[in-house]
Amino acid sequence: MRYTLILGFVLFIIGLWGMLTRKNLFKIVIGFSIIDTGIHLIIVTIGYLKGKTAPILDKMVTPGNAVQKVVDPIPSALVLTAIVIGLAVTALMLSYIVRLYKHKRSLSIEDYRELKW
Repeated sequence: MRYTLILGFVLFIIGLWGMLTRKNLFKIVIGFSIIDTGIHLIIVTIGYLKGKTAPILDKMVTPGNAVQKVVDPIPSALVLTAIVIGLAVTALMLSYIVRLYKHKRSLSIEDYRELKW
């Protein structure tokens, strides 16, 4: 569990570094996706309890003993929702990049000075 949490933070730092240091718009989106994955990993790791299983009822986990044997399903449901939202945001960013490229024929963020504040 500790290593998974460390991996989540490492992915978050790598993605943040990629977003802040790269000039290519696609690489910035890739950095965002890496941050997104790191946050999902951190949330799932925080929701995990040692010795418990996924919240799926089957022969081993009956409704009577489910409370003692399964982890809380809320972090998993939150991450599934966040994955869908992250996918939509990534698709929106990529479509915006394509529109920008058609307008200026450049993927460098430095060529879009009028969009900066």
